[in-house]
Order: sequence, then structure tokens, then C-alpha cells
Amino acid sequence: MLALAAVSFLWGTTWVASKAGVKGMPALQLASIRQLAGGLIYVSFFAAKGTRFPKGNQWWPVIVLSLLNFFLSNGLSTWGVKYISSGLGAIIGAVFPLWLVVIALITGSTRLAPKAIIGFILGFAGICVIFYDHLHDFFNADFRFGIIISVAGSLSWAFATLYTKKQATAFNPYFSIGLQMIISGIAMGGVSWLSGQHIPFSEIPVESWISIAYLAIAGSVLAFMAYLYALQHLPTEQVTIYAYINPIVAILIGSWLFEEKLNSFIIVGGLVALAGVYLVNEEFRKKKTIPPPESDQAPASQ
Repeated sequence: MLALAAVSFLWGTTWVASKAGVKGMPALQLASIRQLAGGLIYVSFFAAKGTRFPKGNQWWPVIVLSLLNFFLSNGLSTWGVKYISSGLGAIIGAVFPLWLVVIALITGSTRLAPKAIIGFILGFAGICVIFYDHLHDFFNADFRFGIIISVAGSLSWAFATLYTKKQATAFNPYFSIGLQMIISGIAMGGVSWLSGQHIPFSEIPVESWISIAYLAIAGSVLAFMAYLYALQHLPTEQVTIYAYINPIVAILIGSWLFEEKLNSFIIVGGLVALAGVYLVNEEFRKKKTIPPPESDQAPASQ
């Protein structure tokens, strides 16, 4: 239970840490350094234990998931909080199960039970309530851009979840996380450099370095180890409660540290949206179509 509490709190704070970090440096550069640092820690740990590296076709799921889980989902969500509040980013990330409903409806891959449909409606209604208070913000191009890339990051996480279920069972998924981080960190660093979205290391402020260290150690390593420990000692259904606590932590700390907007629209809308996500998760879990998330954003700030 202590491990679960740590996951629920730490992964919620990563949204706020990302917000603090991108105030002083380009978001893609921050995500790149964070992922490389976290990935090297993971790979060093498993390599020291003698874990074998992927061979041949085993690399393909690792590469695909590095794109979906980290390059797109984590990268876009980190970029998004440069323009929107950390709490809003956390809520958008948390409602990724609603995308699973949309994908299922489009592909016709499963029949949706009434509970899943009700959950989707509640989730959509909750988002509408939240954004009602942000209607005037949509006239701001930066805010619109932040919302668009945050939603894209959430959608990428949904596709990563489905891909993990179908393709990524042939190789140790936990060692895979570290490899995904390194691959994504290198690729994102290249994009950051080629696009000019980077600054010299000497110009990165202390606050951003602290954020990177916190994200890599607390978010990518300590919280994930606690997550694995909780999975080993608690029912999976109980462990997944962290996904509903993360946005609450992000909203409360964001409003405290950065004076981000906290009002009845965000509180009520967030609770309604998370209730909808809970119903969707419950229905999909019964059908065993959603595996436990593989990375540190519940997505994705992870």
C-alpha cells in the first residue's frame, strides 16, 4: 500500500516537474535528457543482472513502443505543459481509455457494453465542463497548440496500450522500458537539435536541471520500481487506482506552486471525467483487453 501511495503521488508530481522544467528550456530537449538519463539507469540495472538484450525481430516492438510510449506520448505531453497547466495536461493524459472506446468503435474490434458507453459519455461530459471555463483561452494560439499536442500524446498512449497487448509479449517488458527510453531520448534529441529547439547545456537554468533529475530519478526509476512492487503484492485492479489520483495531485500542487487556475469547473469536470474513465477501465478490464501501463504517464508525463 505504501508503494501504491508513492506511485500515486510521484507520478502526479511529474506533470508539475515538467511544467517547472520547460519554463527554462525547450520541452523536447528536456524530455530527451530525462529519457536518456532514466533509460541508462534502467538498462544498467538489468544488464548488471544479466538480462539479455533483444535479438532480431524482438527489436521491432521495442522500437515501435519507443515511438508511441515516449517519443510521441511523453514527448508531446511534456511539450504540451509548456502552454497549458500541469493539471489540465494530467487530466487529458488520464482519459486515454476513452480513446480505446473510439478505436474500438471505428475498428469494430469489440462490442461495447452499456457501462463502457456510459463511461465514454461521462468522460466526454467531464472534459466539456473543464473546457467551458477555458473557452476564452482558445483564442490564444499557444493554448490551442498545447491542447492539440497533449491530446495527440494521449492518443499515442492508447495505441501503445493496444500494441503492447498484441505484439510486445516476446521480450522482457520491464527491460524494454529502459531501451525504449534510450532510443526515444536519442531520437528526440536529434529532432530538438535539427529544429533548433535546444539551448547550450551551460544555459540550462538550475531549476530545469533539478526538474530533469527529479523526473529521471523519482518519476522514471523510483516510482516505477514502486509500481512493480505494488503489482507483485496487490491485485492489478487495486494498483490502477493511481491513474485517478495522479491528476488530482497535479492539479493541487500546480495550483499551489504556480497559482494555476483551480475552480469548480475543473474540480467537477475532472471528477466526472475520471468517473467515466473508471467505468471504461472496468469494462475493458473484464474483457482483458487493457494491460497495465508500461511507462510513467498515465499516462504520459510522465
